[in-house]
Amino acid sequence: MCGIVGYIGYREAYPIVIKGLKRLEYRGYDSAGVMLYDGADIKLCKTKGKVSDLEEKASKEMTTNGTIGIGHTRWATHGVPNDVNSHPHVSNSGDLVIIHNGIIENYAPLKQELIARGYVFQSDTDTEVLVNLIEEIQKKEKLKLGKAVQTALNYVVGAYAIAVFDKKCPDELVAARLGSPLAIGVGEGEFFIASDASPFIEYTSNAVYLEDGEMANIRLHKPMKVRKIKDDSEVDPYIQELQMNLEQIEKGGYDHFMLKEIYEQPSVIKDTYRGRLHANEGIIQMAGVEDNLEKFLNADRIIIVACGTSWHAGLVAEYIFEEFARIPVEVEYASEFRYRNPIINSKDVVIAISQSGETADTMAAIKLAKEHGAFVFGVCNVVGSSISRESHAGAYTHAGPEIGVASTKAFTTQITVLTMIALRLAKAKGTLSNSDFHMYLQELEIIPEKVREALETNERAKEIAATFKDAPNCLYLGRGYNFPVALEGALKLKEISYIHAEGYPAAEMKHGPIALIDDQMPVVVIAPKQGHYDKIVSNIQEIKSRSGRIIAVVTKGDTQVRELADYVIEIPETSDALSPLITTIPLQLLSYHIAVMRGCNVDQPRNLAKSVTVE
Repeated sequence: MCGIVGYIGYREAYPIVIKGLKRLEYRGYDSAGVMLYDGADIKLCKTKGKVSDLEEKASKEMTTNGTIGIGHTRWATHGVPNDVNSHPHVSNSGDLVIIHNGIIENYAPLKQELIARGYVFQSDTDTEVLVNLIEEIQKKEKLKLGKAVQTALNYVVGAYAIAVFDKKCPDELVAARLGSPLAIGVGEGEFFIASDASPFIEYTSNAVYLEDGEMANIRLHKPMKVRKIKDDSEVDPYIQELQMNLEQIEKGGYDHFMLKEIYEQPSVIKDTYRGRLHANEGIIQMAGVEDNLEKFLNADRIIIVACGTSWHAGLVAEYIFEEFARIPVEVEYASEFRYRNPIINSKDVVIAISQSGETADTMAAIKLAKEHGAFVFGVCNVVGSSISRESHAGAYTHAGPEIGVASTKAFTTQITVLTMIALRLAKAKGTLSNSDFHMYLQELEIIPEKVREALETNERAKEIAATFKDAPNCLYLGRGYNFPVALEGALKLKEISYIHAEGYPAAEMKHGPIALIDDQMPVVVIAPKQGHYDKIVSNIQEIKSRSGRIIAVVTKGDTQVRELADYVIEIPETSDALSPLITTIPLQLLSYHIAVMRGCNVDQPRNLAKSVTVE
C-alpha cells in the first residue's frame, strides 16, 4: 500500500527521502509527495504520478535543503489520485504536517465536527481530517505534539501508520502504527522512519519495529521513547539487527525485479530448506514444528488462511497435507474467513500464509482464530513482521526481499516450507512409508536444480509470448496438485499484462468454460507425466476438437501431448506432489514476457500494491 519515509538527523533529508520512496515503489502507488523543514519554513511538494514526477516538480518549485523531512507514496482510498489528495497533508494553521498509510473509518463524523468548529478542508482524504483533529486537540487542551497525537488516535477507528511533524517542535517527529507496518531506523545522531527497512538499509542496520497500538517520540540527541497509545504505558523498544542488504534490493543486472526474482528461485528454495532438510539422514528439523508437534498431531483439522498467491500456495498444501499426513485441511480466503463467523475450536491448527507478514485480512483472521483458542502457525518471509509476532509459532521462507508486486519466489518458497511441515508430520504419524518419505526428501533436495533446468525454457516462453501477447483472454487448466498452479498462472497473467485469464480444474471445463473455446482462445494446459496424465490428455483432445490453441507444459520427452498441442514447453520430471515447484516456472516466464511485449509496468502493475495493509 502507501509508502512512508521520514528522516531527522544531521544529513540532508531530501535525497534520503526521495531514494527511500523509490525503494518503496514496489508497494504500488498513484501519487507522491515530500515535506522538508529548513530550520525556518516548511517546504512542501506533491504530485499525482511517480516519484520521478515528484523530483522534477520539486526541482522547479522548492529548495531542497533541510535535515528533517517526510515523504509518501499514496495508494488512493479516500479521494481520487490527484495533487491535492496526495500526501503530506497540512493542518489549517500550517504548523502540522502528516503522512499516513491506512484508513480512518470514522473520518466522516470527525470531519463534520471539525467543520462545525471552523476548519476548512482542501482534499477528499481521511488523512487531512486526522491532522486537523490533532491540531484541534493540541489547541483545546494545550498539549505537546506527542500527547496530542496520542489523544487523537484514541478517537479514531481504523488502521494507520503515521509520521507527524510540528513546526513549533522542529527537532521532533512522532510516529505511530495500528494495523499498518512501521519501522524506525536507529543511527548515530539520526533516525529514519519507513514502511519497511529498505529505505534506510545503507545508513543503519539497527531498527525498531513498532507493535500495533504503539507510538514513538523521536527527538534529536535524545533517546527514542515508545509508548502504548491506549494507556500511555512506556515500552522498552527492542532494537533488531537487519538481515537484508543493499544488494538484495537492487536489480542485479536484470531488466525487472520480477525477472530477477524468478531466476532467484533455485537459490532461495535451497535457502528455505537449508538447515532444515537433511535428506541423507532422513531428517526434517523445523523448530516451530518440533516445539509444537503435539498441537499438529492432535489437530482435528488444519485451516489455512491467506490471500492471492499465498492462497494458491495454501491450495497446493491442502493436497500435500491430506496426502502425506492424512489431516483434513480447509483453505480459506482470509478476507472471507474473518467475516463469516467461522467454526473454530481449540483443536484446530490455523496456518496463516503471507509474503510480507503484514496482510491486513490475514492478520485479522489470526486474531479471530486466537480468540477461539486455535493454535496459529505463521508462514511468512519478512523477519519481525506483524504475522510472525502475532502467531504462536511459525517458519520463515528466507526468500529475501521480494520487490516485484507479482509474487514468484514467494509462491515456491511457501510451498517448500509447507511441504517440509507435511513430511515431518507424516513421519511422526507413520502415514508415509519409509521408502516414500526418503524418496520425497531426496527429491526435494534436488528440486533447485530442476527449477534451474526449468528456467532454461525462458526463450521458448518468449517465443510463445510473441504469438499470444494480443490475446484478449486465456484459459489455464490443471488437475490435482497442478490445479492451484493453473489458478496462479492465470493470476500472474492478469496481474501484470492485464489480459483476462481464468484458471480451472481441467475436468470442470465441460461444466461451462468449454463454451469459450474457439480458434482465438489460447488454453494453457499443465500436463506433466506424473499424476492424472491420461485424464488431462482427454481434456486436451476435447479442446483440440473445438479448435482451441493449446500451450502445454509437459514432462521432457513427452510425445502424446506434443502431437495434440500447438506449443509445448518441456520441464524436468519430478514426483506429482512436488511438481508445482517446477510447473509454475514456465507460467511465470510466459506472463513476464507477454507483459513486457505489451509495454506494461511489470514490477508495478496498475492499481496493485505489494502488501495489502488495508481492507
